[in-house]
Amino acid sequence: MAVELRVPEVGESIKEVQIGTWLKKEGDPIERDEALVEIESDKATLELPAPVSGTLAKVLKKKGETVQVGDLIATIGESAGGNVKPAGAAKPATPSAPARPAAEAPARPAAEAPATSRPSTAPPGIEARAMPSARRMMGERGVPPEDVTPTGPGGRILKEDVLERLARPPAPAASAGARPAIAPAPGVQDSGERIEEAVPMSPMRLRIAERLKEAQNTAALLTTFNEIDLSRVIALREELRDAFQERFQVKLGFMSFFVKAAIDALMQFPQVNAEIRGKEIIYRNFYDIGIAVGGGRGLVVPVIRGADRLSFAEIEIAIADFAARAKENKLQLDELKGGTFTISNGGVYGSLLSTPIVNTPQSAILGLHAIQKRPVVVDDQVVARPMMYVAVTYDHRIIDGRESVTFLKHIKDLIERPTRMLLGF
Repeated sequence: MAVELRVPEVGESIKEVQIGTWLKKEGDPIERDEALVEIESDKATLELPAPVSGTLAKVLKKKGETVQVGDLIATIGESAGGNVKPAGAAKPATPSAPARPAAEAPARPAAEAPATSRPSTAPPGIEARAMPSARRMMGERGVPPEDVTPTGPGGRILKEDVLERLARPPAPAASAGARPAIAPAPGVQDSGERIEEAVPMSPMRLRIAERLKEAQNTAALLTTFNEIDLSRVIALREELRDAFQERFQVKLGFMSFFVKAAIDALMQFPQVNAEIRGKEIIYRNFYDIGIAVGGGRGLVVPVIRGADRLSFAEIEIAIADFAARAKENKLQLDELKGGTFTISNGGVYGSLLSTPIVNTPQSAILGLHAIQKRPVVVDDQVVARPMMYVAVTYDHRIIDGRESVTFLKHIKDLIERPTRMLLGF
């Protein structure tokens, strides 16, 4: 008896999703709760687990297809060892079901290579981690997977990685009569070929584009800048680093200081924590801080709820957890909703200065940047100090220039004298 695999409810107001990568192919044995396919919404990428044990009988929706919630996407049939083993009358698990530990997950077999590919000498599992377009190109060009440096999420080989390998000159031959280590397949010209590939935008990327454009079209955006001397924060972190990590099992980073400073500034300037809704201004007495992090499929902004009630350690633990799960596409949809203010740290990627875009319907966003030693004047002396440029982009419809500048100056004062935050004044 075949068991139907349908698209589950993945969140409020989400009616359609896009099929991502199938982690199993037709005929493969599967275990209950084993991840079968990635589904992408406009908020997150989730793994859909198998509701029963058995065999993946038929894949009805291919990668890149857009489907509605409730649509049939595959069927699961009897396994080679016996009948399907359903979990009583339980409903199929949703993507939010806990993932099985990696140590217990069965190994994923490599996808079948094209007929033109030569046998891979890669260690087991390397070719299985290649994206389909990359695997096809490796087969056509005769590139062994172990010769390609993966840069994709989860150590996956992307098409760009194969192109980068082909652009490099062949390794020197071991002897005068030896053939090059990599040779193009017969009939394929390796040099000078220009390749384009059309790939549909994921729902998440489409949503990011829509939200950013919406912010530019509806809000009167303006950015103000300042710079912060991080000498005292760095000294405090060095002093407390080992004891903090030993007690809380997490590193004391810079973000907790900026979250605390931002909350204090939001309390002083409530319009920065507010939003425009129609012809009304909605003020809030709670502080849900969004932290922009790089995920496996793009930038995501998980939200620390009630951040004003959390300690430095609790904030650092929350941020570390968000960052780890974002890389594995394990964030829950509820964690990406709402937020009253956002902090984005482009400095981790080396950005020196930028103008962040407001995460609508919020009214402002704080942008952090790289820390660099620069000459500054202190007590009429030129000294080298670790400095960071900071920026606040705000909606001028609700926040005036004076408030935005003073808001950012308040954050600067707290970071340059961090003991004030510890003492609560």
